[in-house]
Amino acid sequence: MTTTRLTIEEATALVVETLLRCRTSQDNAQSVASALVGAELAGQAGHGLRRVPAYSAQALAGKVDGMATPEATQTRPGALAVDAAHGFAYPALDLAVEWLPAAARGQGIVIAGISRSHHSGVTGLVVERLAEAGVAGLMVANSPAAMAPWGGKRPLFGTNPIAFAAPLAGADPIIVDVSLSKVARGKIMAAEQKGTSIPEGWALDRSGNPTTDPTEALAGTMVPMGEAKGTALAIMVEMLCAGLTGANYAYDATSFFDAKGSPPGTGQTVIAIDPEAFGPGATARFAQMARLIEETEGARLPGRRRQALKREMVRDGIAVDSDLLERIRSIGR
Repeated sequence: MTTTRLTIEEATALVVETLLRCRTSQDNAQSVASALVGAELAGQAGHGLRRVPAYSAQALAGKVDGMATPEATQTRPGALAVDAAHGFAYPALDLAVEWLPAAARGQGIVIAGISRSHHSGVTGLVVERLAEAGVAGLMVANSPAAMAPWGGKRPLFGTNPIAFAAPLAGADPIIVDVSLSKVARGKIMAAEQKGTSIPEGWALDRSGNPTTDPTEALAGTMVPMGEAKGTALAIMVEMLCAGLTGANYAYDATSFFDAKGSPPGTGQTVIAIDPEAFGPGATARFAQMARLIEETEGARLPGRRRQALKREMVRDGIAVDSDLLERIRSIGR
């Protein structure tokens, strides 16, 4: 498979120009492009440019409103409700990230809940922005049903990522970003697009049997990370993202991958914490723990790999499958 390298500016322009042809406003297209290119830079291609065909089809079909303007309402001194208005998640997340750092410094801890939302991509990018603004961030997001309760076959939960980032004194932030399935569902979507198989142990087919076929996997269920512990955490995320905000639970949300049906209406919840809420010195203490991890032979600090990948791609460009690039360039023409 051949690849083409794009600069950050070229990749961003590719996404913006494609979405503008697909009933999406300039501001929304720019926000989406920033998130998708950010996913590529984080080494998460399944949440990057490979999402453009699905996003474009959904915008054209009205499953996602590319012209939507999210609205934010401060419901408490430390709480912000954001209505994504069935548009892309990223403009709504931008509103939350704009409000959270200053609010956290004033309140100590604050929360933003987003409803009527859509695919939120790499959650680690959102909390990384908060850490770069000087506050610790915790984000959870629900997604269409893809995992069954432990021991069951009916998918009730999404793969429901959890991300955390903290600022470190004198160093880049630490970033923890995990999907509650054994792997992110985007990796299976990418395998289907490439026509390749997936490793056994990632997913089950509709009958609950292990499968290496990505198409069968997408029609079946994902294997949870940590078995029963993974589905327990998925319940927590559903409560925080849907039960708390009024967004759709996973089992009511339509697919992020196709243009069929009504808007997914999923939710995201983001919490920001002022590191000085209990007094000064927390970022130095965070850095102390991080340093010990980095000094441990064979260990790797969460976030460092993606930060290194970003530096490489900023220098060398983003490698994009040539077939995917041509497919994106043809959308809406």
